[in-house]
Amino acid sequence: MTLITDTISRAADTASPILPVLSARWSPRGFDPAALVDEDTLTTVFEAARWAPSASNIQPARFIVARRGSDSFARIHATLMGFNKAWADAASVLIVNVATLPVGEERANPWARYDLGQAVAHLTIQAQHEGLHTHQLGGFDGPALALSFGLAENQAVVSVTALGMLGDVGLLSPELQERESAPRTRKPLAELLLVND
Repeated sequence: MTLITDTISRAADTASPILPVLSARWSPRGFDPAALVDEDTLTTVFEAARWAPSASNIQPARFIVARRGSDSFARIHATLMGFNKAWADAASVLIVNVATLPVGEERANPWARYDLGQAVAHLTIQAQHEGLHTHQLGGFDGPALALSFGLAENQAVVSVTALGMLGDVGLLSPELQERESAPRTRKPLAELLLVND
């Protein structure tokens, strides 16, 4: 198998035209371990998350932002599992995405995780626009993260986002290089539309 080493442009082959920033978005594992994200750009990325849609404007999304080299970054990285631990240490920033679940003592917010997902999606697209890349992680120890950062009982760790600049994929293990260069695929749109009258 020939590995693709030029992963700078991996634009999706879409069935219909979409915004370039959306078609260009992909989830690399090969981050530049020396790259830094400047504070203005990082603020812009989170400003996009702040303005994501939110049911009843409750805004349940919360974030733990950890820059590479910080104690917080090391604590997040320590909770990662499997392949994630092998590559995520090269990211410039690790972000723990947290949903605040109840609105108050007597009212739950059934849309909290959904709204957090929208905030992370906005963050992801803004990051792509800024020339950065993100990779969403599900392989982590959520209870360990919650304990490490003293999260409240109503704060649920939903995902972790790695953020940074593309690096040399040749530095990855052969298994990860294969994943990095695998063709980008999606199910056909017709398969996603349960009803389309």
